[in-house]
Amino acid sequence: MKKAFTLIELLVVIAIIAILAAILFPVFAQAKAAAKKAASISNQKQIGLSVIMYSSDYDDIYPRNDDCYANSSLNPDLNGKPFNPTGDGCTGPNFYYRMNHYAWQKWVMPYVKNFGLFTHPALDYKQFTNWTNNGELMGAYALNLSITGALNTYNNGAGTGIFRNSWLGGSQTNVPDVAQTMLIMELVDPTVNFAPVFLDSSSGTQTRTAYPFAVREAWMPKFYKTDASCNVISNSPDASRVPFAENINLSYTDGHTKSIAVGRFLANTPTAAQYSVSSRPACGIGTGAWTISAAPTWTQPWPQWGLN
Repeated sequence: MKKAFTLIELLVVIAIIAILAAILFPVFAQAKAAAKKAASISNQKQIGLSVIMYSSDYDDIYPRNDDCYANSSLNPDLNGKPFNPTGDGCTGPNFYYRMNHYAWQKWVMPYVKNFGLFTHPALDYKQFTNWTNNGELMGAYALNLSITGALNTYNNGAGTGIFRNSWLGGSQTNVPDVAQTMLIMELVDPTVNFAPVFLDSSSGTQTRTAYPFAVREAWMPKFYKTDASCNVISNSPDASRVPFAENINLSYTDGHTKSIAVGRFLANTPTAAQYSVSSRPACGIGTGAWTISAAPTWTQPWPQWGLN
């Protein structure tokens, strides 16, 4: 007579498997998240080092170029489109051949040589309109333009604010504390790929000085759910914006990258009362630059933003 498992034995085995699965699946999920976090830190560190390598090759000046190059789109599907330097592609929508701060990754591509490093392991960048239309990669790593500066010179003649100079001069040598000043941050947001700046109109018409957009209340909506007045309405960061255990990665001007709690990032950012500017958005950082009528003032050193 052949032996076989009884129904009770089968049910016991199934129950054990179910218990093991219930125990192990969260562990697998945590391991997967940890692997993505490690990949994100590695990617960001390589990008930060590429910016430093660029500055080493250009007399200690950070990249901030604004130009137009055929077949230069980050999205390969857009390359091969007609090259129209004064129309679609560079001076008007869509800006797939433009090389400026909206596509700052192009500045350091010769030092990276691997587009995959710019992508974020927790985000599908291909679903975003900026990628499809402009070939611009959003929602991964944001360059701190108050450190590098940025130009708006291409085909702009004698336009306003075409030279947006970092208040620190756009040089690594001028950064007061390279180990604490942020150069690149992890910013999982489909609308942003650089940290905006305040442009001081009192510093000139064509040439304006770019200061850090360092206002805590304006940064909170990028990490927390808030109401229309920017009041935080949740106790924990939004997991869709902060995917790795309430932490974000920061790369510093000395080349190192580390993960810090969102709360620590905000604590290292002055409040509106501690960082005075003549105008700022009512809620959220938005994109681009905000014009101010005078240079900002601050009440104490804020090394994360170079405000010493």
